[in-house]
Amino acid sequence: MRVLIVTQYFWPEDFRINDLARGLRERGHEVTVYTGKPNYPGGRFFPGYGFFGQGNESYDGIRVNRVPLIARGNSSGFRLALNYASFAIIASLLAPFRARGDFDVILVYEPSPVTVGIPALVLKALKGAPLLFWVQDLWPETLVATDAVRASWILKCVDRLVRFIYRGCERILVQSVTFVESIQRFGIARERILYFPNSAEGLYQPITLKPDAPERTQIPEGFKVMFAGNVGAAQDFETILGAAERLRNETAIQWIILGEGRLLSWVESEVKERGLERSIHLLGRHPVESMPRFFALANAMLVTLRRDPILAMTIPARVQSYLACARPIVAALDGEGARIIDEAGAGVAARSGDPDGLARAVMEIYLMPETERQQMGERGRRYFEQHFEREMLLTRLEGWMQELTQTRESSIVNRES
Repeated sequence: MRVLIVTQYFWPEDFRINDLARGLRERGHEVTVYTGKPNYPGGRFFPGYGFFGQGNESYDGIRVNRVPLIARGNSSGFRLALNYASFAIIASLLAPFRARGDFDVILVYEPSPVTVGIPALVLKALKGAPLLFWVQDLWPETLVATDAVRASWILKCVDRLVRFIYRGCERILVQSVTFVESIQRFGIARERILYFPNSAEGLYQPITLKPDAPERTQIPEGFKVMFAGNVGAAQDFETILGAAERLRNETAIQWIILGEGRLLSWVESEVKERGLERSIHLLGRHPVESMPRFFALANAMLVTLRRDPILAMTIPARVQSYLACARPIVAALDGEGARIIDEAGAGVAARSGDPDGLARAVMEIYLMPETERQQMGERGRRYFEQHFEREMLLTRLEGWMQELTQTRESSIVNRES
């Protein structure tokens, strides 16, 4: 099949769509990605890119066509809105010129913003190809959950836009089964909504580091609780900081933060103000290829989301990464994320927004025998293989795409006969 992927984010930005595109290409499909200039999460264009530079390139045999956009900068509300709107508008206007050729199917990858669906609908009209829309974040609910938008009139406009986008898609894919009801309220029939969770790249697997591995020099001694991901509002660093304060006298417990994001400077200042420099270590962003190596040094992996009914419906993508690496998980989560950790027997989960509960969860896993933590990790790996394994999910997606392509070809034949 000739597959066109529409996404605002793509390599060298670190998103799961990178691996999915590679997986489809490995299976013999001709894959083209229509995307923006990389600037996430730092807010500045990656080296070698700019508003006017580097429009077309190749990534592991995948053709990548990029359009200009306004970089997200410091991710303030106004600048972020410009970033979202600029991609939607420019990608729509340039679609006839930057996404040339015929395609059998169009796949949209939608972490925020939902506006990525606008150029996708333009391309659907131009190419006549069926459209699958993979929902990672629910809009407008996510805007409310992260305090990004409060004005009711804006939320109503976004609600209408989401309805318009969803109704223009042949299939809506959801990363969590709890998304289904929210999608249905837009008038989408249940049979058009398909459960398609995130997987994890093949590099995420259990490994053992050599004694001289360079990652060892970057990690402090002690019981290491490691967070890897975006440092943003949804990740509820207030709860992490609060738990670390409550455990400040447990000097063996060390909190390792891998990643960056819009709240990183705030977290840095809070660590200093609360006198937590000896227990919280901000190591910045590292290449995705090094993540399993860092994970191997952790005693427990940490995942948190702020308390909100919408975020409780989400499965944070790093949960799959942690499970795949057979690492025990300590969490402050509600809803789906907590359910998966509990169902897998892969860790200990406190409620979202509960620093006391998170501190107790960390202590519980800290006091466990090492063999028990190892068994947690092994159960998590088995659960990953049963529910989130990469090749299984690629086969599922491939089947849906082939079904839509065959339906389209049949309708063309019927019209011509």
